[in-house]
Amino acid sequence: MKIEEEIKQSLFKDGYTKAVVNLLFTQSYLVSRQSRIFKPHDISAEQYNVLRILRGRSPKPITVSSIQERMLNKMSNASRLVEKLKQKEMVKRTECPKDRRQVDVVITEKGLDLLALLDKEVKQFNMDTIHLDEGEVEQLNHLLDKLRG
Repeated sequence: MKIEEEIKQSLFKDGYTKAVVNLLFTQSYLVSRQSRIFKPHDISAEQYNVLRILRGRSPKPITVSSIQERMLNKMSNASRLVEKLKQKEMVKRTECPKDRRQVDVVITEKGLDLLALLDKEVKQFNMDTIHLDEGEVEQLNHLLDKLRG
């Protein structure tokens, strides 16, 4: 469905304005649909992002500040997200031996198990949601990378 129909606006000031509105609307659409995958597992999209970052570093620990740097949503509070995941026994926190002001974080087996379960669901979601063929997906990724400069 065209953005004009989705937001019931027939005209935009220019193509650039329309593109920004379209990107913002699409981001909201994706986040809303994706949250349906995570909700039954009692995690948020941001917590999922933290778990994926930790899995990528596993078994090596990573500091909370390094997690923050790698987050998709830079406005997320990595400390709070890590604490919630710790309460769910999906991560472990320990004092960093090199810098006692820092905290090292590692993913637990429970966190790895959840990611393994979600991998299939997320892959299917991505394929079902992105109504483009492989060439179009490659072009979209290229254009999005170019957009960010």
